[in-house]
Amino acid sequence: GSVYEPAQKCCTENIQPFLTSILEELMGPVSSGFMEVRSLFDREVNEIIQDFQKTNDMIRLKENVDQLMTLPFNSVKMEPCYLKVNLLQELLQDLKSRFKVYHIDFVIQRTQNFMQELMENAVYTFEQLFSPSRQADSAKVATSIEKVKLRVLK
Repeated sequence: GSVYEPAQKCCTENIQPFLTSILEELMGPVSSGFMEVRSLFDREVNEIIQDFQKTNDMIRLKENVDQLMTLPFNSVKMEPCYLKVNLLQELLQDLKSRFKVYHIDFVIQRTQNFMQELMENAVYTFEQLFSPSRQADSAKVATSIEKVKLRVLK
């Protein structure tokens, strides 16, 4: 009871006025990282479409989709996504001194984990939605892949 009022006053005067600007500042790198995940998924599926249109090879298509399923675990391809979030390191240093925010690396790591999880969900959903279309006429497969991609990106 004796701590409530001073704590409330401290939060109201020293933290609450800055919360909106802090969140906006932090969301820049986070949003950028998640947009990079989206772009990577889009590029990878576009490559599958282009390859299929050139070869019309259903076996190769299956191999490409199987390879897409490993994308979340491909550190080389996911690295540009993770690098976007590393900008939080600099932003959080200021917060560390002003608001005693610790465990900056944990915040970055968790954000990167969420990015990987998002990619896992995207490729899994793509595979599940596209799976029935593999039996379709090869002329319709590229269109089907594009439709599934757009649905996943939505």
